[in-house]
Amino acid sequence: MASGDVMHSRTAVAPAELPYGAALTSSGRISRTRVLDGLFEGPPFSDRDMIALDDALTEATRATKVRFNVYVADAADPAITTDAVFPTTPESSNSVLIAVYPNQRAIEIRSGRGVADRVDNRIAQLGVTAAISSFGQGDLIDGIVSAIRVMANAITAP
Repeated sequence: MASGDVMHSRTAVAPAELPYGAALTSSGRISRTRVLDGLFEGPPFSDRDMIALDDALTEATRATKVRFNVYVADAADPAITTDAVFPTTPESSNSVLIAVYPNQRAIEIRSGRGVADRVDNRIAQLGVTAAISSFGQGDLIDGIVSAIRVMANAITAP
């Protein structure tokens, strides 16, 4: 390779070969949803939505050093379901879980013990308030992304 030559890297997986619910991000990383229970019948969000969500999660986690997780599902009792799911999320003691239940019109936010002093009820309420407007307009991803960004800004603010 001579000085000034440009090398183009290739991703390990062609975008057309990605599994359902997966998107190739601009950094080359694959962001993917996964089904906890039941059969997966197709992608729940578009590639564009997945990239926007992944970017928001990555930016918030990097800025705050708090792991942000999102859970979207149906539940008979959203609060009980969120309490059961939260301990199974990655880095739960140092994380925030934003659980959204569109059919129940509910959003639940939990924070781990390691970040409870930084992610308190006020921060959680800011996230819920940020999400509600978009949810009311039927834009689930925009509401989740708004909640993540508002919470991250509030966590990092002096």
